[in-house]
Amino acid sequence: MRNMKVLVCGLLLLLAGYAYAADKLPEGVQTRKADSGTVVLADAKGMTLYTSDRDTSGKSTCNGQCAMNWPPLAASADAKSTGDWSVVTRDDGSTQWAYKGKPLYTFVKDMKAGDTTGDGAAKGNWHAALP
Repeated sequence: MRNMKVLVCGLLLLLAGYAYAADKLPEGVQTRKADSGTVVLADAKGMTLYTSDRDTSGKSTCNGQCAMNWPPLAASADAKSTGDWSVVTRDDGSTQWAYKGKPLYTFVKDMKAGDTTGDGAAKGNWHAALP
């Protein structure tokens, strides 16, 4: 009987941890299993999110044509930074989400949810964002 109580308490704590982690994701962001089998961060449509090695902490360097190929993950005007998630202001004054200081983007060549065709692109400068 005692073992059953310990098991149930452990499961409840585990479920509470998952619920807490889910609450920490900004609106419009989810985790999902990519076609590769890796769990990645994704936008509301399930499209893989990416980070760029060219960005510095809290600053996007992807503008102009780059932003057309790698659309930034827009943050609403009232979005607030929390935990590992921050809102960064782009050169054009718009805002986008960043995870652990790295601005997030989708990739125009990803055709469906779960695609990760941008992972390793541009001589390895782009990476699928991992939770």
